[in-house]
Amino acid sequence: MKITVLSGGVGGARFLRGLRAAAPAGSEITAVVNVGDDMWLTGLRIAPDLDSIMYTLAGENDEQRGWGRVGESERVSGELRAYGVGWPWFTLGDLDIGTHLARTSMLRDGLTLSEATDRITARFDLGVRLIPATNHEVETHVVTASGEMHFQEWWTRHRAALPAQAFIHQGVSSSTPAPGVLDAIADADVVLLAPSNPVVSIGPILAIPGIREAVQAATVVGVSPIINGSVVRGMADACLTAIGVATSADAVAMHYGASLIDGWLVDSSDASLLENIEGIRTAAVPLWMRDPASSAQVAGDALALAQQL
Repeated sequence: MKITVLSGGVGGARFLRGLRAAAPAGSEITAVVNVGDDMWLTGLRIAPDLDSIMYTLAGENDEQRGWGRVGESERVSGELRAYGVGWPWFTLGDLDIGTHLARTSMLRDGLTLSEATDRITARFDLGVRLIPATNHEVETHVVTASGEMHFQEWWTRHRAALPAQAFIHQGVSSSTPAPGVLDAIADADVVLLAPSNPVVSIGPILAIPGIREAVQAATVVGVSPIINGSVVRGMADACLTAIGVATSADAVAMHYGASLIDGWLVDSSDASLLENIEGIRTAAVPLWMRDPASSAQVAGDALALAQQL
């Protein structure tokens, strides 16, 4: 079975870990990963979503914090702060900096981001191929009353407390999908939308010219990132509010729309909302991904809905 997942963030990483366990034996799983969070910092190219997914699938992630490597130290970040370099509120772990150094070296040597990602992920037995949505630098910026800033500043420094007026994917109009992205979507038996932030994780992927159209032609099942009117993790509610979408499983489904998704999973607590979702096959199942087993159950339910379609 060929499965392609549009993914980003911690929710996407945990879903992919569950999917790896739930997919039929011999399945080929490809993750098309958001790059809107990416940035240059202290001379390094940082790719938070690619790295979070890699660390999670490799068993190297910090489960307590939800991000970064397990057993991290932060001596280098301390030195950078002492020199007044970088963002003092954005801490990079020493092991994580090793990944960024490797990526930056490869990019400086002329590799594309997808080629560098193939080399970096080859270190681990992930069971999933990771492809950045594009090799171009497409970064998400947030417009607020205080000015425009990189998404990471709005998210990490301000904790999304500054009301967002708009989200801008800089460079997206001139970008193209990375090699293999469109083929992975077209050849898939099913395309899954992970329970990632619809606005700043899945949104930037769909904004890259050609990707939305490819997804629309596929069989697509999405998993709600909203449970019982609340975000599972992070501050997706602030993002949804900014674009005029309610923080509810049915509102997010209709935000994607029947032209994009064919199936939609909501949590059992949101079963009463199914009647509000028009033109999309739905199911209500437990969606809390508390551990690898429950993550596998969610992924298995997504595949089961896809088989119905």
